[in-house]
Amino acid sequence: MSLDVSNPPELVQIEEFGSNPGNLSMYRYVPDGLGAGAPLVVALHGCGQTAAGYDHGTGWSRLAQRWGFALLLPEQRKENNQGTCFNWFEPGDIERDTGEAASIRQMVERMRQDHGVDPARTFVSGLSAGGAMTVVMLTTYPEVFAGGGAIAGLPYKSALGLREALTAMFRGRAKPAEEWGDLVRGATGHSGAWPILSIWHGTGDRTVAPMNAAELANQWANLHGATAPAHEDRVAGHRHLLLRDNDGRAVVELYDIADMPHGAPILEGDADDQLGIPAPFILPAGISSTYHIARFWGLGPVAEAAKPSVTAPAKPTPATAAKEPVFAMRAAPKQGLVARVKGLWGKLKRTLSGG
Repeated sequence: MSLDVSNPPELVQIEEFGSNPGNLSMYRYVPDGLGAGAPLVVALHGCGQTAAGYDHGTGWSRLAQRWGFALLLPEQRKENNQGTCFNWFEPGDIERDTGEAASIRQMVERMRQDHGVDPARTFVSGLSAGGAMTVVMLTTYPEVFAGGGAIAGLPYKSALGLREALTAMFRGRAKPAEEWGDLVRGATGHSGAWPILSIWHGTGDRTVAPMNAAELANQWANLHGATAPAHEDRVAGHRHLLLRDNDGRAVVELYDIADMPHGAPILEGDADDQLGIPAPFILPAGISSTYHIARFWGLGPVAEAAKPSVTAPAKPTPATAAKEPVFAMRAAPKQGLVARVKGLWGKLKRTLSGG
């Protein structure tokens, strides 16, 4: 199906969707003729971006047209964060039924009521602050989401407050996998199956240290009881790691995008696996994160879905926690770190908190 990539579908703003304790805005795109029971994808933009700009750059609505799913795009407001970053590090926004996490959950419920989307096929993905907030949503509402996609994101509770956020971003924070997993388990007391997770990070990222991708992979591998060794291959020239649980289901994957700085990788073109328009933090990399994340979740045409997939089934068995890290740690950047933090402190404080 050929689509005009220069003219993406128009998003519709929804004014009322609940009490909205996080003071977010809601936008949605639903392809014409979409019937009840379709999947729902939630896409979370990064700092300095809008819902429409992020969608245009990453191609989520074009994929929704091709494959038939509903799309929800929350948007941050400047009164919450001057840099329009989702507040992935603020305690009042990252717990169940509070702040921004609760607002996004209310938007999902509005989409269910209005469009009859499939509760068992609800997914969330995002970039940078949106990637970190993706992990927040998977943690605080694991019964709502079947899978996630975190691009340049961070583990859940890698930071509480702005100063810790800067350290986690620039340097990363290492913990044993079980400690990371306990942070997630302790958020809700959830005892069922955990969402699967696709993780993407550029090896040249100097905004969010690549080490965070490994720590995030360890966190979610621990939840799923996935153990080493990971299967390693290359996809479009980039390193790809895949972990399966004890039942053989693919539950965590990690893409290292070679030399890519901070951003979401795209692949321009009209083919099925080509999506995206270059923009700030939307970067040509020879591979579309949007396409591959959606395939990891099991979305796509019937013909594609029939191919061997890395997707977990709808009702995976609850996991026994793996205790040891299963991905090699990335070395934290050391040289010049103090100078970098001092030099960027004022700028990032304004960007992240509006302070």
